[in-house]
Amino acid sequence: MRRRDFIVSASALLGGVALAPRTALAAPIAFKWAHATQDEHPLAINAARVRDEVHARSGGRLEIQLFGNNVLGGDPAMLSQVRSGAIQLYSGYGGAYEAIAPLAGIEGVGFAFRSQTQALAAFDGPLGALVRAQIDANGGLVTFERAWVNGFRQITTSTKPIVTVADLRGLRIRTPSSAIWVDLFTTLGAAPTPIVASEMYTALQTHIVDAQENPFTIIQTYRLYEVQKFVSVTNHMWSNFWVTANADAYRALPPDLQRVLRDATNRMALANRRDMQASNDALAAKIVAEGMKLNRVDTAPFRARLGPFYAKYRTKYGADAWKLLEASVGSLG
Repeated sequence: MRRRDFIVSASALLGGVALAPRTALAAPIAFKWAHATQDEHPLAINAARVRDEVHARSGGRLEIQLFGNNVLGGDPAMLSQVRSGAIQLYSGYGGAYEAIAPLAGIEGVGFAFRSQTQALAAFDGPLGALVRAQIDANGGLVTFERAWVNGFRQITTSTKPIVTVADLRGLRIRTPSSAIWVDLFTTLGAAPTPIVASEMYTALQTHIVDAQENPFTIIQTYRLYEVQKFVSVTNHMWSNFWVTANADAYRALPPDLQRVLRDATNRMALANRRDMQASNDALAAKIVAEGMKLNRVDTAPFRARLGPFYAKYRTKYGADAWKLLEASVGSLG
């Protein structure tokens, strides 16, 4: 072989060897995360921070794709998708998991919590552990330890302010598709109508329902002030979001990527809590500036009507769970 031909052949061979490791690199693992909130909502903002942190800490080996604002369907559809593995991550309010884990609805016990600090103490403690265990056991999911805050819920109406419990009589109010919401408002004399969040604005606009209930941040980000006139500060429920992963997909991750995902999700839960508290605290004035009329409600008469409701859910959730709830909030009923 001539010297020139040898050099060319050797260079080609070495070039092929050099290229081999690059072509053999595995593609990034892609996780889809679905949720119901808009881009400006603190949950969406902090989910994007999880995405960015996971990308950086994994060296691009794990990529999270975000699907917000119900683009993959309402909460029941998203829950079904994460259970089947069509998506890998989902963040839903507690009541959304009620279909697979009845205890997840316990956050919706009416007028139970008096502050966010009190609620988070319950769900960061033994009560939250019990809820997560039931979600995981029944749903084929892995629930991350730190709850993401949704906040205290208020009632908005297009017809009249809610001042007394009598004002709820016969009121057509949109609720999530969760039994505890329906039971609470039925006990208070209203006519609850379950409607998924993606259809809520239109249902209010066309007067299929005349009222709804949600935290201030949802009222603002869904622009409900355009189709509602009154907001009554009832704090009738506190709600959170549980972030869950499809168990098979999560456990198929290498252990270091499991840690990266879990750590980032739990850490941003704490940021989400601060952001949601600040958002809900600031938005009352902003919603009034948008044209809504705000009133604050004496809720003691509302709570006094809930004896049958408390008795029903004490039986439904069981003595152990109810005892953990009352350890945080005091006696109910």
